This record gives sequence, C-alpha cells and structure tokens, in this order.
Amino acid sequence: MDIEKILVKKNSNEKETFSINKLKQSLESCGSTKKQSDNIANTIKNLVYNNITTNEIHKIAFNLLKQENTVFASKYNLKRAIFNLGPTGYPFEKLVGTLLKRKGYETKVGVILDGECVTHEIDVLAEKNGNAYAIECKFHANATINSDVKIPLYINSRFLDIQKQWNSNSNNKNNLKQGWLITNTRFTDDALRYGKCIGLSLMSWDYPLGNSIKNNIDSFGLYPITTLINLSKEEKTTLISKDIILVKELYENKIILEKMQITSGRIVNILDEVTELCKI
Repeated sequence: MDIEKILVKKNSNEKETFSINKLKQSLESCGSTKKQSDNIANTIKNLVYNNITTNEIHKIAFNLLKQENTVFASKYNLKRAIFNLGPTGYPFEKLVGTLLKRKGYETKVGVILDGECVTHEIDVLAEKNGNAYAIECKFHANATINSDVKIPLYINSRFLDIQKQWNSNSNNKNNLKQGWLITNTRFTDDALRYGKCIGLSLMSWDYPLGNSIKNNIDSFGLYPITTLINLSKEEKTTLISKDIILVKELYENKIILEKMQITSGRIVNILDEVTELCKI
C-alpha cells in the first residue's frame, strides 16, 4: 500500500495520514542522530498498516531506539512516563513545583488559602519578584483526556475568590497577580481562547511553544522517575511511594536502591542511565 495513503489512528480516535517526516522529527527531538532517525523511520515505514494506532507506532519506535541508546529512548518515552506518575496528581504537582523553583520561584505544594467566600486548596503557590501565583495542576493518566473550557472557567472563578481575600489582607506582602493552569495533556481550542481572554496562564504538554511542559523538563533535566528504562514498574512505584519523584532525587538518595535490595550490577546500570540522562 502507498505509504502516503496509510491512515494512523490517534488517541482521540481521529485519523491522520502517516508522516515519516513527523516521525523523524520526534526521534531527533529526543537526541537521536539523523542517521539513527532515518534508519528507525525506514524500518517503521515497512511495518505500518492502515489504521495502525499512534501507540503502536510509538511502541515500535521506542523499542528500536532503545537498541540504539537508552537515554534517547527515555526521552522519547517522556510523555508516557508522566502518565505513569499516577494515579494521584501529587507527583505531577511536585514536578511542577520543582520546575518552577528552577525558574527562580519560591514554591509550596498543597497550600490551603482563604477566599472571600470559601476556602480553597491550591496545588502550587509560587512567589517571585513581589508577586504570587496560584497554580492548579490538572493531571490526567489517560492521553485521550484533554482539558476543555469548563476547567479554566472553574479555575479562574476560584482564583478570583482567593485574589480578593489575599490582596485585601495587609499581612500578605506579595500581590496575588495571576492564576495558572498546568496540565500534562492538552487544552481544547476553546480553553486556550478563554485563558488568553481573561489572562489565565496556561501550560500543557506542548503549549505554549518554547515554554511547554516538555520544553521545561528537557531544559532543566527534571525527568520523572518513571522515565528510567533500567527500573521495573514495581521499583518505580516503590520509589514514588517514598516521595522520590524525579530522577535527580534518586541520584541524591542512591542508598535507597541498596535498601530496595537491587543488585550492585543493576545499581551501576541505573546510575549510569541517571547521570547520562540528567547530565550529572
């Protein structure tokens, strides 16, 4: 079958034409060379069929990339690694809080704030240069779920209630300037338009361009523990339960691997992956 006529089924169940150039770009964005990307893409080109899912293509590409370079494969699998932080949203909130710290903010995760009408729990409170920001983190464990306009509508109403109380309280030295909404999937077009209209800052997996979740994780090397290929699913779950959310936190608490009775040979492999992934 003509490769240009093959349709790919996305997570949303929408279909699009298979693009070998788009596949190559996604491979190169995680660090693979042009030659590696070309070889992998050409192999996949001979394996795809009509109505193949994006998940199937990703799985094939991931396994081929893993044979070339485990770190490139880890980065390629980043989006799914974030999904695997669930089922609760706390690990994602901690990831966002740490990310903002690296951008110069003072942050607190899980803060209770009074509003003019009711009390609210804020996922992350960030402060910088005399301003404070109330941040809601909308974590989804399913790639098919996007945040529609109802989410920013709700978040903005909460923010306005908190803002009235905060800025009228003389004990607060910072001005509560803006509400933010951060998700690990995507926003619908209506949600993006509404956010721009009312001044609610939005961030998703690939939005805004150059300052998305993916961009920031790659820029600061703040990869979640679920990114690591040399850890089993059970080991990742154990580490998350011990509040080890980020790869760099594992590097700073290496002794925990011994306490988990992981063999010395595997520990070497895990730490080699950690240091290469995070450029430590």
